[in-house]
Amino acid sequence: MKRILLDTNAYSEFRRGNESVMEVMAESECIYLSVFVLAELRYGFKGGRREDRNFRELKAFLQKTPVRTLHTSEDTADYFATIKDRLRRQSAKIPTNDIWIAAHCMELGCVLVTFDRHFEQIEGLRVWKS
Repeated sequence: MKRILLDTNAYSEFRRGNESVMEVMAESECIYLSVFVLAELRYGFKGGRREDRNFRELKAFLQKTPVRTLHTSEDTADYFATIKDRLRRQSAKIPTNDIWIAAHCMELGCVLVTFDRHFEQIEGLRVWKS
């Protein structure tokens, strides 16, 4: 895979040393993290016993050459609206942050690395299978 976007749980699995996640990352020329993934990670760090360490490790990860942070744009908003409308028509429920993450992924044509099965409900989203 050339370009991937890590979901929150994929980053967590990477930090735990999950070999399949590390393998797909090593094969990628670009690794994206959505600002929504960053927000979920930072929230998860808050109040934890390793809060400072987790923040430092995330900051170091974001400074690596193939890693890029994605910010929202009007195109991201268009993808979000399209995905959310399709899900509504299907009566499918997916957390709002995950719709934003999917929108970022589709905007760039990336493969989403995640362990959440609900992403498979999003038409046109390419999801990594471990």
